[in-house]
Amino acid sequence: MIISGKTAIVTGGASGLGEAAARRLHGVGANVVIADLNEERGQAVAGELGEGALFVKTDVTSVDDVRELCRVALVSFGNIHILVNNAGIIGAGRTIGRDGPYNIESFRRIIEVNLIGAFNVLSNVAWEMARNEPENGEKGVIINLASAAAFEGQIGQAAYSASKGGIVSMTLPVARDLSRDGIRVVTVAPGIFETPMMAGMSEQGRESLGKQVPFPPRLGAPDEFAHLVQAIAENGYLNGETIRLDGGIRMQPK
Repeated sequence: MIISGKTAIVTGGASGLGEAAARRLHGVGANVVIADLNEERGQAVAGELGEGALFVKTDVTSVDDVRELCRVALVSFGNIHILVNNAGIIGAGRTIGRDGPYNIESFRRIIEVNLIGAFNVLSNVAWEMARNEPENGEKGVIINLASAAAFEGQIGQAAYSASKGGIVSMTLPVARDLSRDGIRVVTVAPGIFETPMMAGMSEQGRESLGKQVPFPPRLGAPDEFAHLVQAIAENGYLNGETIRLDGGIRMQPK
């Protein structure tokens, strides 16, 4: 896919990995629609990017919100070609704690946002992508976000790991579903990255985490993730796969 002139939706695009992807795609010529609940930050990022960028406040678990997101993208830019399906939340808690079993509502919320919300977005966006005129047979590409926790979930990550494991597991069947429509589906499973979620950790703590990475022994840079997003969009033969982007780390129990 030639990215220049195409339109990308980036969920969770107001910060972290999503913001990095939005900035890189816009930098190589794409129109970018930033979807996030953080209206202040989302508007700020869109304003910094300027022409060809806009923000739409979106709850990925809401069918109405996601359909409105698609409508605004289509009215503003005509088509949707790229989806970076990044929005998600974190949560921690042991299966049984000192005060009883895991709070099932917390578990349900993490699954609702990270897995069901991701499917809600990709299904609705794919419906619009399928209407595109094909370019070398391709109508669009969907890039989902999983996590290293999908493979080596740590203590307290049962809900989060389950949500991200679901993303990995649905990658191939969704790619098969959408093959007749010329839409590729690829998942990225990042390791430990320098994102706002790490902001509350001390410098010493971040260095300690980075040293656990075989090579390079550091945290990932958001633009390294964004670079992979660009490469996936551009490589038309990459489909139905989950790519670990983690410096070779395999997470320990804690």
